[in-house]
Amino acid sequence: MTEPKLPDAPSTARNREPILRELQRLLKHSRRVLEVGSGTGQHAVYFAPKLPHLSWQTSERAQNIEEVRAWLAHHPADNLAAPLELDVTGQWPELAVDTVFTSNTLHIMPAAAVEIFFRKLPQVLQPAGQLIVYGPVKINGEYIGPGNAGFDEWLKEQDPLRGIRDLEWLDTLAADAGLTRTENNFLPANNQLLVWHKAG
Repeated sequence: MTEPKLPDAPSTARNREPILRELQRLLKHSRRVLEVGSGTGQHAVYFAPKLPHLSWQTSERAQNIEEVRAWLAHHPADNLAAPLELDVTGQWPELAVDTVFTSNTLHIMPAAAVEIFFRKLPQVLQPAGQLIVYGPVKINGEYIGPGNAGFDEWLKEQDPLRGIRDLEWLDTLAADAGLTRTENNFLPANNQLLVWHKAG
């Protein structure tokens, strides 16, 4: 029987190992992770079995959630729950997690949605919890690598509300939500893995 063709985000295969190395360190003491914007679900099905001590909760907007369901159906894991419908600008599910993880989302969301994302984090993130964000950012207004400048231009051509965000702006949004940045890890392909912690 031929396995159905699953949706594919090619960048996942390239970035999953560097991200996993950081997550194995950062999630040692985590028990429940909410992934916001799971995309195709490829990250989740790769990470969850390698982090068996925790529960990995996927989420996506309603129009994209079937892709996540398809990947989870073909690559199930005991600690991988069915995806939740979550639009960051709408009502969030009633959850209590110690980590929120999101990958390659903040430059895709409109800036107003990024603001709402940070505002709503305290609803689900427990005291001493952490936010982990993977993707490109600007630091002091400067792109990390020349490729990101072209990528930012392309994003804004697709939608003027998209774009690579300034780290300082994200820090301000995080501070308003009661979070403080504790790490900025430089990963391949001019991406960062950023960590903010909520006060305990």
